[in-house]
Amino acid sequence: MPRLETAAGPASPASPDPDITAPDNTDPGLPDPFILQRADPWMTRHQGRYYFTASVPEYDRLVIRQAPSLAGLGSAPEATIWQRPASGPLGGHIWAPELHHFDGGWHLYFAAGDSDDPFRIRMYVMSNPETDPAAPAWGPPVRIHTHKESFSLDATTFEHGGTRFLVWAQMDPDSSLFIAPLSSPSTLAGPPVRIADPTLGWEIIGHRVNEGPAVIQRNGRIFLTFSASATDANYCMGLLTADAGADLLDPSSWTKDPLPWMATSDRSGEFGPGHNSFTLDEAGNDLIVYHSRSYRDVMGDPLRDPNRHTRIRRIHWSADGRPSVSC
Repeated sequence: MPRLETAAGPASPASPDPDITAPDNTDPGLPDPFILQRADPWMTRHQGRYYFTASVPEYDRLVIRQAPSLAGLGSAPEATIWQRPASGPLGGHIWAPELHHFDGGWHLYFAAGDSDDPFRIRMYVMSNPETDPAAPAWGPPVRIHTHKESFSLDATTFEHGGTRFLVWAQMDPDSSLFIAPLSSPSTLAGPPVRIADPTLGWEIIGHRVNEGPAVIQRNGRIFLTFSASATDANYCMGLLTADAGADLLDPSSWTKDPLPWMATSDRSGEFGPGHNSFTLDEAGNDLIVYHSRSYRDVMGDPLRDPNRHTRIRRIHWSADGRPSVSC
């Protein structure tokens, strides 16, 4: 598992992106990168079919691709299911969509800014009752209101012990992680609880950030990955862990690893890995889906650099039941 490396390496061009065609046939046998210029990737498997969504470089729309196989997603056509309006609320940056199936339908969580302030980011969800999420049956975006009127994004949801939870990142005052139960796809059923703040050295490089949560439940524990620091080569992933029998709304139930779980690696040529999801391959192996760049140095604002690519790695489980990734 790579650890954080902060020493500046040799300068690399921001565009075009070098070294993006070599396949990685060892882990898990898919092209690496898997999908170009798709950040914040979310992949899910439902009834044997694979679905994928992600942030696009233009930050202006929501897209979905689907395929009967994991490998097929790489070349599958992409459907635009929603385009931001030309003005008003939701007319700013469109970030980090996630596609979930529960309560008999599809629900797509995402974050959006306003046209007059693209960084006035708030969380929304759209729902679709059809079997095919590309069907034109999506309802309008519904705002998710939390405990505070502030920058909020990266909503993810999971079910545990008969309760559906929402986890997200919100400025209060730094970008911290919160959890709350849900009474509907868009409505919190209780007060939010803060479960992580950016306090460690590797979480506060460039910006003080905990964001991009994703959950995988295995071996009697809830594992929650998250992203930290600025979105350049300092971007990295941390890991929170809670016992499956614990009260997930009690902050003391969550333990943060003291070191980054996944980070920039000169050896593998991956820079700024972050904002992941989890899925299974056809054989039932656990996979992590995330983005990273193929060069260290970014020219200008990292958010304007389009070359955060989707990658896939196999998760390995240690004898004590903890996840790791080899890169």
